[in-house]
Amino acid sequence: MSEQHKQTDHSSIITKLLASVVIMFAFGFALVPLYEKFCELTGFNGRTDNTASVASEGMLIDTSRTVTVEFTTRTGRGAPWSFRPEVQSVTMHPGEIKVVNFLVENHMNDARVAQALPSVSPGTATLYLNKTECFCFEQQPLAANEKAVMPMRFYLDPDLPDDIRRLTLSYVMYDITDQIQGRSQTASRSE
Repeated sequence: MSEQHKQTDHSSIITKLLASVVIMFAFGFALVPLYEKFCELTGFNGRTDNTASVASEGMLIDTSRTVTVEFTTRTGRGAPWSFRPEVQSVTMHPGEIKVVNFLVENHMNDARVAQALPSVSPGTATLYLNKTECFCFEQQPLAANEKAVMPMRFYLDPDLPDDIRRLTLSYVMYDITDQIQGRSQTASRSE
């Protein structure tokens, strides 16, 4: 085998390896948005849809069984507020509409903007939890040192599987003030 042929083989292998590294790197960046979309479409990982449901007036309430819905909250890293539900859990019948208030307090001396992201456990219950009103649908502006009560109105679909007797609705409240300010600065520069 000639020296030139060996050099061509090495160049080909190096090119293929570098191309593989670039493809794997690009796939790593694409994986997060793809996973988010997958969770949004399937309800996998307990992600809930951030759109309001409409409760039908004639919906039947299944009084033959009760389900306990627990609420947990936490704040994103470094978020400057406290955030908690007024009650730790409610017991309800599938089809029954409940309202639970969540309390938030901004501990900063300046205005902040919050956004809550929900998840449900077990993940299959996501398909049966319907929120007709929720603070998680919109960004929540909080004035300096402001306290706010944020309602969440929901019901469980009567078709909720019988084996689900308890579910947990969790919220993480993030401080998105810097992202909002960054977007408004970018928009004002482009005008």
